[in-house]
Amino acid sequence: MIKNDVVNPGCIDNATDYAILQHLQQRGRITNAELAERVGLSPSAMLRRVQMLEDSGMIVNYTARLNPQKLGYKGNIFVHVSLDSQTGQALQEFEQAVLAVPQIMECYLLAGDSDYLLRVIVGGIDDYEKLHIQTLTSLPHVARIRSLFTLKTVIRNTALPLHEGA
Repeated sequence: MIKNDVVNPGCIDNATDYAILQHLQQRGRITNAELAERVGLSPSAMLRRVQMLEDSGMIVNYTARLNPQKLGYKGNIFVHVSLDSQTGQALQEFEQAVLAVPQIMECYLLAGDSDYLLRVIVGGIDDYEKLHIQTLTSLPHVARIRSLFTLKTVIRNTALPLHEGA
């Protein structure tokens, strides 16, 4: 059963659109003809539906998911960052600065003990030491950094849950 309250129902027409989204999340390179066959639409109708989902902002982009280990990245480090100030200007300056650091894969503004949570990817402990000393500590308004090193990734989903129980 499709869970209609998960996304804005005004942007999703019906269960067919949910099915399209589910298939595209699993296989972004699926051909239009194959997607149309799986969903039960004509190829031209499928092109129109996918275009509507893209135009509405429901589909943001298409990417390739790379294997970090094969590219020399040994692990993720989660970094809690506390700032010396929580003014709007301080937050904005910090956020602008993290956009320029390619090793920062994700950045979240938090409510709690620290102000931000970063997910950083590095090749090893020496790489992180260099990143920590040369980059993270010099980001605007950083007062404290606390790093958590991952031992292994148990699960990492990229597909959003579109079904009940997911």
